[in-house]
Amino acid sequence: MFGDMETLLIVSALWIGFVGLVLALVYVVRRQRSGRDRAAGREEHRVATRAPLLSPPATSPPSPTVLPAAARDPDGALAQVGAADLGSPAAAAPAPEFAAEELRRLRAEAEAEFRALREDIREQRADLERREHRVTDREERLDAESRHLQERAREIADHHADLDARQAELAQRRLELANLEQERRLVLERTAGLTAQDARAELVATIENQAKRDAALIVRDIEREASAEGESRARNIIVTAIQRLATEQTTESVVTVLHLPSDDMKGRIIGREGRNIRTFESVTGVNLIIDDTPEAVLLSCFDPVRREIARIALEALVLDGRIHPQRIEDAHERARAEVEALCVRAGQDALLDVGITDMHPELAVMLGRLRYRTSYGQNVLRHLLESAHAAGMMASELGLDPALMRRCALLHDIGKALTHDVEGSHAITGAEVARKYGESPDVVHAIEAHHNEVEPRTVEAVLTQAADAISGGRPGARRESLEAYVKRLERLEEIATSYPGVEKVFAMQAGREVRVMVLPEEVDDIQAQVIAREIAKQVEHELTYPGQIRVTVVRESRATEVAR
Repeated sequence: MFGDMETLLIVSALWIGFVGLVLALVYVVRRQRSGRDRAAGREEHRVATRAPLLSPPATSPPSPTVLPAAARDPDGALAQVGAADLGSPAAAAPAPEFAAEELRRLRAEAEAEFRALREDIREQRADLERREHRVTDREERLDAESRHLQERAREIADHHADLDARQAELAQRRLELANLEQERRLVLERTAGLTAQDARAELVATIENQAKRDAALIVRDIEREASAEGESRARNIIVTAIQRLATEQTTESVVTVLHLPSDDMKGRIIGREGRNIRTFESVTGVNLIIDDTPEAVLLSCFDPVRREIARIALEALVLDGRIHPQRIEDAHERARAEVEALCVRAGQDALLDVGITDMHPELAVMLGRLRYRTSYGQNVLRHLLESAHAAGMMASELGLDPALMRRCALLHDIGKALTHDVEGSHAITGAEVARKYGESPDVVHAIEAHHNEVEPRTVEAVLTQAADAISGGRPGARRESLEAYVKRLERLEEIATSYPGVEKVFAMQAGREVRVMVLPEEVDDIQAQVIAREIAKQVEHELTYPGQIRVTVVRESRATEVAR
């Protein structure tokens, strides 16, 4: 294919060169003819003008040798005369030299065009060879993939055939097992003389009788325990009634988590060379912790009011998107004003909740600040409200003034709003603040005596201590220290291990359940119930714990023989 194309191009180039050569020759011939025609015309004109000068006188006859020569070759004579006048060698020479030069030029152009055509043909042939090579490679790859797919198809077909064979084999085995199970059941029925339904009914009847016996024993034990522990159960009922005042509590800490719309906001909060975060911490007094937690930052401070101000300011900055030192200071001022307004509103709501309307405004603001204070994980403002309600109920039962008791209980922890600014215990500090703002001596004494720093001398002081203990000691109100938690678990295991027949004891679910493993050779089922009840009773009398603790006694019988 490439040879035919190259031959065709070569023939075309030769033909173009030949046509150009012919056209050049035609042009040269025409130039020569036109030159001769012009020369002949000029020669005739000159002869006509010079004829009188060259002809002899009238008396002399013309020369016989000259006239025949002119007559025989008039063109030659005229050419000679014109050549003599025009310089004949110089006039005739330019026409052949011009034709040769023009022929060489055309030949050079034809050769250059021919070489360009050959180079173009060579490049096209190389490109076609490359394309043909790529097409060949692609066809080889397609053939290889086709062979691989055919092999995979054969493998899949073989695998399906194998699976079908295995399924058929499994179906056959299931059928055989069903037949064997039917035969075994028939053999058992013939051996025992009972059908499957009769055996099932007898087994159910046996289990039912055993369950009824166990239920009767449990009912008897419950009745005996109820009669023996009536007084203790009554106290538990009263405590449960007090718990109706409890609200949902969440464990608060010194760290607040602020969620961000994206992690890119962390870079804006940090600022150029940490400028923004340094300004934020210096203005708010709160540590801003930025770690690998996705889309969240931490605000750490032991002062909950400052932490709340920082949280509100940072939320406003994140929402606005423009974070720089001036904006941080402005946001902090606005957040502080907002938190102060929230504190005032919280104090007023607390006073309305307990029905007090004649309290000094500064005390109301201090009460509102306690909204952001916690004591062992319990919110102080909620603790004061619970204490006030409990004290009012107890005062009503004892015939005292409920309004005065609610006032004493509501203000007994007012000093915690000033512990960051004033030295001393919160009881003594709170009593001084209450005395400063005009509270009665009974209220001041109840505040300073609720932690026995001053000997309680009035009934109101004693009831304030009781209300404080009820609110702070109810299940789930406050966090338990790690040391007390570990000691309680150890004591639980010691109590359970002290009983005879106990093999192992496990305290589970953070001390809310105790599992006791007993030896089946020493403890029967009824004794296991007795051990569980005795352990629960001892735990109630000796330990203090939130919520309830379940005691489970496990008795497991095992029969072991050795085949020789």
